[in-house]
Amino acid sequence: MSSSLRKRSNWEQLAKFCVVGAAGYVVNLAVYTALLELAGLHYLPAAIGSFLVAVTSNYTWNRIWTFRGQRGHVAYQGLRFLVVSTMALGANLLVLHLLVQSGVGEIPAQAIAIVLVTPLNFVGNKLWSFRRRA
Repeated sequence: MSSSLRKRSNWEQLAKFCVVGAAGYVVNLAVYTALLELAGLHYLPAAIGSFLVAVTSNYTWNRIWTFRGQRGHVAYQGLRFLVVSTMALGANLLVLHLLVQSGVGEIPAQAIAIVLVTPLNFVGNKLWSFRRRA
């Protein structure tokens, strides 16, 4: 068993990341649904728009709560967070597109895609965006 898996602080961080992520998940799906149904956007631009809103919220909460002890320069960390989140968005758009093309409804497909991409997002942010400086 890896020593990282035995550290309570890593599990606490993962739990906090999941709480922030759950709030971001709700924000993402609410904005996504509004962009689809109220603004009439295609599902891919709607996913990008909802990502922009959710990623802003997630960065703020992860910086001040989840990774509070690992704060670096706001712009430097923010840029790293944006890079990781953009890669996660790319994965999300791919999964979303594949699910929609296979017949899954647009809103359930986005809900599934977000869940599937979350581990990639956590690992990238933990190991790069908010890593502790030696």
